Amino acid sequence: MGRVSQAQAEENRRRVVEAASRLFREQGIHASVADIMKAVGLTHGGFYKQFASKEALIDEATARAFDELAQHHRDGLDQYAGRRDAAQRALIDAYLSTEHRDSAAEGCPVAALATDMARDGGESEARRVYTQGVRDFADWLDTGDQDGLTRLCTMFGALVLARATKGSPLSEQILANAREALTATN
Repeated sequence: MGRVSQAQAEENRRRVVEAASRLFREQGIHASVADIMKAVGLTHGGFYKQFASKEALIDEATARAFDELAQHHRDGLDQYAGRRDAAQRALIDAYLSTEHRDSAAEGCPVAALATDMARDGGESEARRVYTQGVRDFADWLDTGDQDGLTRLCTMFGALVLARATKGSPLSEQILANAREALTATN
């Protein structure tokens, strides 16, 4: 098979990072390189032409997930004409929804990658990006009256517990109670 153009190689790399970002949020960073490459229709051997290691891919995929999250926040502000309180309310409602609970692959990287980052005892780029992403998300949620970090911890905890109890009435109750607690003063 012939060589691919530089443009095609860049597109392949983008697709691999996008697929990895989704699979890591859905399955954790233990998702295999073979599964990621299969998801985009490329061979396992092609991976090493694009990335130095799986850790390099984890770094890029984590950054992509947090870039998507930041874009989601910007889009929310645009949708609500810069009214941060309305954008925050809509985000909380969406975050603590059954749709988000059931869609980890497209969901929040804070919740999806937390366990993996906790197990990463080193100073990886992915962990640095994760930490900064948590800070940025908490800052975005801050209202002056309600601390953003406390709000994020409530959202995160409720989402994780709702995912862990999915299929039971408790799961829905967790989401509803957290939504009510976070939006009662907004």
